[in-house]
Amino acid sequence: MNAPEQLETKTRIAPAVLADAWATAPHPVVVADGAGRVAATNEAVRLLLPTAANGTALREAAPRWLADAHTRLTARGPRAADGDEPDVVRGEIGERSYEARPARLDATHWAWWLAEDTNRRTAEDDLRAERRRTALLADASQQLLSSLNVERCMEVTATMAAGHLCDAATVIAPGRGNVHPMTSTGPAGEVTHSTVEIDLAEVPGLSEAMQGFPPVPSRWIDPATLPEWAVPAHFTGPVCSVLITPLPGHGVPAGVLMLLRCTERSAFSEAEEVFARVFAARAGAAVSAARLYAEQSAISRTLMRDLLPPDLRPVNGVEFAGGYIAAGAGEHIGGDFYDVHAGQTPEDETLAVLGDVCGKGLEAAALTGKIRNTVQALRPMGHDHQQLLSLLNESLLRAEHTRFATLALASVARRGNSVDLRVTSAGHPPPLIARADGSVDEADTRGTLIGALPQVTSSTAHVRLKPGEVCLLFSDGIVEAKGGPLGTEMFGEERLSRALSECFGMVAEAVVERVQMLASQWVGRGPHDDMAVVAIAAPRHQHLSAVDGHTRGRYTG
Repeated sequence: MNAPEQLETKTRIAPAVLADAWATAPHPVVVADGAGRVAATNEAVRLLLPTAANGTALREAAPRWLADAHTRLTARGPRAADGDEPDVVRGEIGERSYEARPARLDATHWAWWLAEDTNRRTAEDDLRAERRRTALLADASQQLLSSLNVERCMEVTATMAAGHLCDAATVIAPGRGNVHPMTSTGPAGEVTHSTVEIDLAEVPGLSEAMQGFPPVPSRWIDPATLPEWAVPAHFTGPVCSVLITPLPGHGVPAGVLMLLRCTERSAFSEAEEVFARVFAARAGAAVSAARLYAEQSAISRTLMRDLLPPDLRPVNGVEFAGGYIAAGAGEHIGGDFYDVHAGQTPEDETLAVLGDVCGKGLEAAALTGKIRNTVQALRPMGHDHQQLLSLLNESLLRAEHTRFATLALASVARRGNSVDLRVTSAGHPPPLIARADGSVDEADTRGTLIGALPQVTSSTAHVRLKPGEVCLLFSDGIVEAKGGPLGTEMFGEERLSRALSECFGMVAEAVVERVQMLASQWVGRGPHDDMAVVAIAAPRHQHLSAVDGHTRGRYTG
């Protein structure tokens, strides 16, 4: 019984109608029996499978995937009930993709309806590929943006490219002359950082890519002409395909990405070249951002080096110590500053300066740098505090900014076992002196702000420190620090004086640490202004001695 007759038996439709429908069905249909032989075919199947004649073994006339599916289906025997929905199978016939769906005709015959799904399968493959590319770009962005280190970004770029786009990858960064930093990754994932002297013109398109021009097609590059430096050391197979693409940066190119494939992989397709450029754009942006950050950090470190508070040490038998806490968390510079300019000989005075610029942060720090440089230039006038302050005031008034500053000056000299000081305040809190009897004196000095009025006035106090006594210069950030139980009470000069009264006999560094510790504990985690402090101490156990009994003496412990 042929297929139309079987259908007629089951459906009771006119044989002519069934025969016509069977012959003109748009999809290929092949009927096979339980023995795996072709029982009937329509015209569409005969065009698709020319050898599928009646009685022919299905395995000889049809592709293997269809014959295997029929074998599995017939093996189910009686268990294949009419209500069952057999699995749909898919495979290729020639260069086209088909979906085969079985339909049971009777106890021993099955009809396989074939529907071409090449376009759908191609679309699904393209969608999966696009999803993989999107996931790769997202992963690349996450890894690249997690670091602002140039070498790390180059390493991530080369590693991800070698893992997903090619067999080996090299990132070449802009260099000086012909010397370029390079990062290479081989098939096994090993990473090599090097600095190599290379000639970019040796590889077609490399020099242009380094300048940011569009890449040349991969087919234009002959892999056999690659120089030795262009192939990673761990790349064992012959190079069969090369792709070079620029790494676009922020205004300037960030380098070049070179991709290599061996003979086991196909050449780069047009779609792969496009995606490589998209990947390179992400990587270039990250590398460029990291390089810009590195350059700005280097500039900041260079400029900040002269703005950071100096490390103080004893000068000509007098102990000096300083401490600074910036207002902002993580900041190292601000509006408070201090300096100590040593005298050339033990008899010369050493000038100590502590100041406070209006404001906080980098803008205030820029003015502190100017004031520190100006005071250093005026150091020869340290014997006349009023003249020094007047010249500094004129300098600040001529500047474009509108900020002012307060200043405390102390000219210090060792005289026998004592230390003589001349202290002058210019709008700054007067220095405090911790005496041997536990009392704390306030230096009798007053003055006007610097950089605010055409003329400055000041008074200078003369102070003598006996062995163990300490003079403390401090900024208003110490006494105005708010804290306590409610977080609103100022630390105040009274607490500072009480803390200083216990510091007789301490070395200058210990005095600074104690004052900073108490002020920090008082503030807690609350906001505060910049806090600077300088301690000047007369040592208790130092004395002037001659090294050989005849030459000039020096202070020893």
